[in-house]
Amino acid sequence: MTETYDNARAKRNVAVLVAAQAILGAQMPLIFTIGGLAGQSLATNLCFATLPISLIVLGSMLSATPLSWFMQRYGRRAGFALGAFGGALGGLICATGLYYASFPIFLLGSLCTGLYMSAQGFYRFAAADTAAPEFRPKAISYVMAGGLASAIIGPQLVKLSNGAIDHPSALVSTFAGAYLLVIVLNVVGALLFTMLDIPRPEAPSADSPKGRTRWELITTPRIAVAVICAMVSYALMNLVMTSTPLAVVGCGFEQDSAADVVTAHVLAMFAPSFFTGHLIARFGVERIVALGLLILAAAGAVALSGVALENFFIALILLGIGWNFGFIGATTMLAGAHEPHERGRMQGLNDLLVFGGVTFASLASGGLMNCSGGTPEAGWTAVNLAMAPFLTLAGGALIWLAFHQRRDVAA
Repeated sequence: MTETYDNARAKRNVAVLVAAQAILGAQMPLIFTIGGLAGQSLATNLCFATLPISLIVLGSMLSATPLSWFMQRYGRRAGFALGAFGGALGGLICATGLYYASFPIFLLGSLCTGLYMSAQGFYRFAAADTAAPEFRPKAISYVMAGGLASAIIGPQLVKLSNGAIDHPSALVSTFAGAYLLVIVLNVVGALLFTMLDIPRPEAPSADSPKGRTRWELITTPRIAVAVICAMVSYALMNLVMTSTPLAVVGCGFEQDSAADVVTAHVLAMFAPSFFTGHLIARFGVERIVALGLLILAAAGAVALSGVALENFFIALILLGIGWNFGFIGATTMLAGAHEPHERGRMQGLNDLLVFGGVTFASLASGGLMNCSGGTPEAGWTAVNLAMAPFLTLAGGALIWLAFHQRRDVAA
């Protein structure tokens, strides 16, 4: 099958995906701000406070491969609409769990929300579907930039919904309104996909190229390193961000301060997207990924230097910028390393592995934060120290790839 590119169409699709990232994407910072706090109120063991966040990521991991197959067969539009349905269903079930003060019901809703998170992960790939190679990194970058609006909308909705429902239960009055707003975001946002213009993939004929197996794909050096760097960038961002509201409140600050820190973090995640694609085109994707890993290390260093409110702000801003360079760079590296007919297979495998790492990180986050040393300060230190071995792994993989590519050129 011959792949055709139309940058005019690609730019229209990017506009739709930017809007989806802004509206639908607002539910993620909203949920990540209050999910751990609600879990802390519902769980009988504080070590499980971040389990709702972990279940969202687990749901995303489990749905990545089937959702990728679904979109390969029925198109991006149908897949993204299905994701919005999962988000709305998750919001409804979580609100029900809060009403009945049921941690298991709340966890079930979180698991359903993972279907939306998985679909959102494919927005960046959809941006590249109709884009010519020279426009591809910019298309991916612009779509990620749509998260700027979500960074503002999500945490502000947390403040707006806090106490909006007059109910004797503190759980309901504090948290349930936010999950009802999640339903609204998904219903409104899903309408955007009617304007998406990405051709449905052609059904493969008997003589169509079969492409590489999943094992052959993942053992290709450039693909393997792209997946490792994406896993590390996303998992470490999630590890620290999941614990941040617990750390901020645990260190004596208000819930609104935690929401402001998350806002600054998510803004930093997406603001660089306006120029990340240009930096990749100018300096090369490997250098930008390496820079992202260095900035993630700097975030950990700032977090370890103290627990004043400004430390939280600076560390989380650096964490967002590092994630942006590392994750967008790794996505661009992966998008250029497989053929169009391998897209569904490779993208689903990539997100399965990436969100598998993020699931592990979010599970570890609650344990490290609440069960390491007995104080919020000690837990926050443990969370940030845990970044070091994974940053070493990703940095080593990049260095190995550079030597491997030089050897191939010399040969």
